[in-house]
Amino acid sequence: MYATFWSLLPPIIAIALALITKEVYSSLFIGILAGGLLYSGFNIVGTIEHVFVDGMVGSLADSWNVGILIFLVILGGMVMLMNRAGGSAAFGRWSVEHVKTKVGAQLCTIVLGVLIFIDDYFNCLTVGSVMQPLTDKHGVSRAKLAYLIDATAAPVCIIAPISSWAAAVTGFVDGANGLELFIKAIPYNFYAILTVVMMLTLTFGKFDYGPMKLAEMTERLEEHNRNASITGAEDQPNPPVSPKGKVIHLVLPIILLIVFCVIGMIYTGGFFDGETFVDAFANSDASVGLVYGSAVALILTVIFYLISGVLSFKECMNAIPEGFKSMVPAILILTFAWTLKAMTDSLGAAEYVAGLVEGAAGGLMAMLPAIIFLVAVFLSFATGTSWGTFGILIPIVVNVFGADMSSTLMIISISACMAGAVCGDHCSPISDTTIMASAGAQCDHIQHVSTQLPYALTVAGLSFVTYIAAGLIQNAIVSLLIGIVLTVACLLVIKKVGGKDAKAA
Repeated sequence: MYATFWSLLPPIIAIALALITKEVYSSLFIGILAGGLLYSGFNIVGTIEHVFVDGMVGSLADSWNVGILIFLVILGGMVMLMNRAGGSAAFGRWSVEHVKTKVGAQLCTIVLGVLIFIDDYFNCLTVGSVMQPLTDKHGVSRAKLAYLIDATAAPVCIIAPISSWAAAVTGFVDGANGLELFIKAIPYNFYAILTVVMMLTLTFGKFDYGPMKLAEMTERLEEHNRNASITGAEDQPNPPVSPKGKVIHLVLPIILLIVFCVIGMIYTGGFFDGETFVDAFANSDASVGLVYGSAVALILTVIFYLISGVLSFKECMNAIPEGFKSMVPAILILTFAWTLKAMTDSLGAAEYVAGLVEGAAGGLMAMLPAIIFLVAVFLSFATGTSWGTFGILIPIVVNVFGADMSSTLMIISISACMAGAVCGDHCSPISDTTIMASAGAQCDHIQHVSTQLPYALTVAGLSFVTYIAAGLIQNAIVSLLIGIVLTVACLLVIKKVGGKDAKAA
């Protein structure tokens, strides 16, 4: 069963069950169990050892994964501190006074998401904690907030030259300047760019479709029956919120977090040992850098709150474990998702997909970007990892084109690989970014996946058509214009058809 279609069966089972049952924990575990059974040849003892020792313990022993979990815990503590200090409540009051419309609330979320382009994990949790008071007040559903967060996380990071994603991609390109190729590929990253176009069109057009439309309608119906929390701590019984809190008690900790996370990342890349800023980012260890940065930001935030008198030391220390508790669901899902990836890796899913791509490369070269895009979408969706997809497909693309590293078609193909990986990651319920977007918006994970999926698939279909055009035209501006026009036209047609259906009903 190694390196055959069977290697993709565990994630297919997990994803299908999650979408059918709306229950993510058991679905992931059943997928993991299926992977263990296939690997061990249905030997019970072998299955248990592979699932728990090789899979779960192995995933949690990985230093990168542990770093991400520590970052999550620290960030959860910081969010709870900001809530207890009254910073989130003060921001909620300020934003209601200055941002008067639902469109404005969504635009603020998009702009903040675009500005925090350093890392997708950091983006998901930061944007969620900052914008939730504002979007709650203007009746934006948690499902829509989760979509806006997710759509400005990976899709923005993959077109930002200074980001952890750019560093990851450059590391997979041998024999060429990886950062230079990354920058050249940005105009051809149609999925990322068209996702931003779609968000803006939906926001200014004031419409939604599919399950998201139902979620937004439900939000409007329930809005008058609930007092939307502006503390972000709905699960805490009567959480003590400081009446002294001001907007600065939210803004300054976020600024500290951004500044020190950037410093932490370039520190791990050797910036303070003489490397340039760009090279330090390219060589950075995002997991360790985020831990360094968030830990320093947490300590300075506690000191700031003590000096300003909004919280006592005891209140600060009580808030931190409460923040840890709020992150437990995300940590559990991430652990299962990483374990499921370990199962697919052990079954040779990477080798199977690599063989498919190499087999397709001998066909019509102009269609290669579109083919690579589809393969990347499928692999990333099934495994829940963009970076793993980069690692598999980018070296294959480089080998297909050989010494011709400046070929426009090669640049389009590498961009198609990155775009497809982000697309699959965006759609997949077992993706860590999707999980964190749900956590950041405090939205039910399966609801986030089901409401986001039609939007992501729409952009995926439009991107596929645009990659066909790009392969034939091989001009970035013309191809991008075709994609943008198709996206806006498609969404306007959906809006018109949806309006007619509503009138008919």
